[in-house]
Amino acid sequence: MIKKSMMLCLTVLAAGCLTYAMGKSFTGTVSDSNCGAKHATASDEAAACVAKCVSGGGKYVLVSGGKVYQLDAQDKFADFAGKSVKVTGTAKGDAITVASVEAAPAKKSKSKM
Repeated sequence: MIKKSMMLCLTVLAAGCLTYAMGKSFTGTVSDSNCGAKHATASDEAAACVAKCVSGGGKYVLVSGGKVYQLDAQDKFADFAGKSVKVTGTAKGDAITVASVEAAPAKKSKSKM
């Protein structure tokens, strides 16, 4: 009985570790290290500013939930400057090790009747 209980505990622990290792999703706006949270909302103006700042030496960052996250895979964000994205990866402090990035789904607008 004790062996079965220990095996069950180890199985649950292993499954939890695998789930944690898969990463977490963050939805936000791609900004740059110079402007940071100034570009918390996606727009054409933000896209132009982010592109200019990155070409001048800035780094892509993600603004999500009022926080600014540093991103390790800079080459994955060139097409998403100033746009809303969903980033999957592992966060450690204020940095995200990026596994994937994709355009965030458009929010549905609520219509008034």
